[in-house]
Amino acid sequence: MYYLSDYDFHLPPELIAQTPLPERSASRLLYVDGMRLLDRQFMEIVDLLSPGDVLVFNDTRVLKARFFGVKQTGGKVEVLIERVLDDRTALAQIRASKTPPAGMHIRLADAFDVIVGERAGEFFTLHFPDEVIALIEAYGRLPLPPYIEHAAGAVDEQRYQTVYANKPGAVAAPTAGLHFDQALLDTLKAKGVQLAYVTLHVGAGTFQPVRTENLAEHQMHSEWYTIPQETVDAIKQAQTAGRNVVAVGTTSLRALESASQSGTLAASSADTRLFIRPGYQFKTVTRMITNFHLPKSTLLMLISAFAGYDEVRAAYKYAIAQRYRFFSYGDAMFLTRNADA
Repeated sequence: MYYLSDYDFHLPPELIAQTPLPERSASRLLYVDGMRLLDRQFMEIVDLLSPGDVLVFNDTRVLKARFFGVKQTGGKVEVLIERVLDDRTALAQIRASKTPPAGMHIRLADAFDVIVGERAGEFFTLHFPDEVIALIEAYGRLPLPPYIEHAAGAVDEQRYQTVYANKPGAVAAPTAGLHFDQALLDTLKAKGVQLAYVTLHVGAGTFQPVRTENLAEHQMHSEWYTIPQETVDAIKQAQTAGRNVVAVGTTSLRALESASQSGTLAASSADTRLFIRPGYQFKTVTRMITNFHLPKSTLLMLISAFAGYDEVRAAYKYAIAQRYRFFSYGDAMFLTRNADA
């Protein structure tokens, strides 16, 4: 049994990538196959995949979900949209000196007013005067992760999105997909690798720390996912042919495994609170591509369940020694599933 402290490690701050590399596919790639570690370049992912394998991408698009505003009382607020509920309603985190009551008006970006509705746990319901996504895209700011120290600029607005992002709704990027450019996708297709898509709208909860040493007490944040039938068909075709199902990122993996809880993958749309940690039995995914994750994070626990706790520990120690770049704008890993994890 593992505890929160088992997922801690020291990361030199200078290894946290603050900006993307000039080319998406120029990142380094650490190939982790059990205790075997190989240094590769990301574009060499083509050599690690076979015709008939299926790569599953998360096609969510990051919203410009951060706003600065003023309450009707004059107090300053910061708002981070967590989820769009319908055309004119969203859930949001609100940072303010005092909790805003239901019915209060908040002026956002000095452009429009929202009305605070009922509480939903740590979030507030906000009622918008017009179509939510249009207002977010027109007046919001891109919400870079808290460990990136600069404000989002024009480069971030392009590079903190995947090239295939087309379903707006996330507040954080599915960062394993940031390494793929169109040329690399075309090369993979030419080799016979199938490309399939799911949607999981990454929430701000992905950055929330785990606060309990006993992991069984941790309440996982909720995220919405959709698995289309065509993706299910592509995966079943790969499985029948004995090929690999490769999740591009923890979000794609979480969506696929959430939709496989009956034992077989099924097309579906639902909320998931699936918490994957060592002891979890994987049902669909056999390989995965992922970036390097924060200490004590649920994402580090997920990849430890997938590739093995000792194996991931050794890989991270090696990556730090070899000066790999960490987190959203950093380098990547290619992991094989460890049946004995």
